[in-house]
Amino acid sequence: MTVDGWFTVGILGVMFGLLIGTKLPPAAVFVGALTVALTLDLAPAGELLKGFSNQGVLTVGALYMVAAGMYSTGAVTLLGEKLIGQPRSVLGAQSRILPPVAIGSAFLNNTPLVAMFIPVIRDLARTCRLATSRLYIPLSFASILGGTCTLIGTSTNLVVAGMVLDLLKRGGDDMPAMREVGMFDLSWIGVPLAVAGIAFMILTSKWLLPDRKGSGADLVTTRRYGAEFNLTDHSALVGRTLGSLGWDQSKELEVTALYRANEEQVQPAADVRLEAGDVLCFSCLLEALPMLWEMPGLEPFKKLRPLKSERYRHRLVEIVLSPQAPGLGSKIADLPIPESPFRANIVALSRGGGPLAGRINDDTTQAGDNVVVEVDESFFYVTAAEEYFSMTKRLSTGRIKRWEKSTAAMLITAGMVVAAALGWMSMLNAALLASGAMILSGCLSLRAAGRSVEVTTLVVIASAIGMESAVTNTGLSALAADFLAGLGGGNPQLALTAVFLGCIFMDTLITNVASAAFMFPIAMSMAAAMGFNGMPFAITVMVGASCSFISPMGYQTNLMVYGPGGYKFTDFARMGVPLTLIVGIITVWLTPIVFPF
Repeated sequence: MTVDGWFTVGILGVMFGLLIGTKLPPAAVFVGALTVALTLDLAPAGELLKGFSNQGVLTVGALYMVAAGMYSTGAVTLLGEKLIGQPRSVLGAQSRILPPVAIGSAFLNNTPLVAMFIPVIRDLARTCRLATSRLYIPLSFASILGGTCTLIGTSTNLVVAGMVLDLLKRGGDDMPAMREVGMFDLSWIGVPLAVAGIAFMILTSKWLLPDRKGSGADLVTTRRYGAEFNLTDHSALVGRTLGSLGWDQSKELEVTALYRANEEQVQPAADVRLEAGDVLCFSCLLEALPMLWEMPGLEPFKKLRPLKSERYRHRLVEIVLSPQAPGLGSKIADLPIPESPFRANIVALSRGGGPLAGRINDDTTQAGDNVVVEVDESFFYVTAAEEYFSMTKRLSTGRIKRWEKSTAAMLITAGMVVAAALGWMSMLNAALLASGAMILSGCLSLRAAGRSVEVTTLVVIASAIGMESAVTNTGLSALAADFLAGLGGGNPQLALTAVFLGCIFMDTLITNVASAAFMFPIAMSMAAAMGFNGMPFAITVMVGASCSFISPMGYQTNLMVYGPGGYKFTDFARMGVPLTLIVGIITVWLTPIVFPF
């Protein structure tokens, strides 16, 4: 091996060590490694920096905005609620949650998708009294499996597809059968993987996953609030029963009273159907309030001064009234008083740790009352809050969706998929047009679009692709390929197995995208040395680098559910090892059938 090759090994070794043994940001580690490679001239500068112009990386950035548009309009939530409903068992919940998540992950980046479903599953588990520890790991794994079904399913797929394009541009004459990866080329492998993987999880989670109903995610405060919401005329809840919403079995919230539009009081029961104009009174924990507040068709009953901005811009704030607060001792029905500078809607009120005995309007305000109010941004600029309230805390979990734009968001996303699938334009072009349409149609604001792009993740991906050039240019990939090819003994099936296992091993050390970036040149060198078509090797890299089930550190969605599920490190391996074995067997057997050597 050349001196440059040894330098590359040293850089990679230090990089892996820093990623595993320190808390340094991955972006800083990867950029540092790339900087050293540039300084030592381990590859031409254009090659080392090619990741920053890679189509796959740019496509990932655009897809973040598309996913954010789907989230901000509540399109994913609406689809999820229609498909999931109110299951009564873990098996029923898994059967309803995992297939939709896998399907959604095939067309949306799975990181924001899992982020959307974590609170959905948390609330569902509380309402239906299910163990979140048997739902969160399957959620992450199903999203990973779904991502293997299409080109846009994961950033790994897009990055490898971009590297295939780079290879074709350079002229891959030693592998003439190589071609651009299409939108649904992966489906022939990914769909069987997803079906088999989801079936395995549903059938075995009872034994392979812990039953921790008292995990850290389920620990909530004991203070209860009295909340009142009005059912709007066009609410999707009109005609549904309280039992179908799961409110009759929830510990976090209880319907204490129901008043019709004509003020007739109805005793709450599971079979009571909701009507337009109903006023629902709840006794609930603070953690349940954002879920109620975000529901389309529910609005706070007690409105003070009108809020001037659109409702999706409003926030929930918890305040504690101080002795100097204006209007103390006033009947809430008579609020607001003229001297109050605030615009707000009263969502809920707690006194002495519990809800009020009657309706909010019939009570009077007292110092020390805990009140949850709906406000707009102007609230945070009124300095009188420091005098009137002894505590002001923004509730970060509450966010109103732009429900009226959900249909537009779904149509834009569907149009993007169709345009790319039919070959009308490249995936990058379709994603950029879709993200622009999300902004122009009002599904996503410019500010939200900018915040949705995970720049640090893109930097890691681009830097990893750049380091691949150093691995290839110094001959390191050829040496690794010769070693793995030797293990395969000239047998293409064994060679694919070696590539898959190499990806899995790298996944446990570094990010899945970096694993793909480093294994791709090795896989291509193996294919060229053995005289085989490179397509099955590229597809195997996509699947192997994406399917990180063994370690919580192997994939971002695993880390996202690690804390909420109250998991131990070994919980992932217990289900992840056999699932990886199933995925590996299907991949190595099926890939050469679809993409012949």
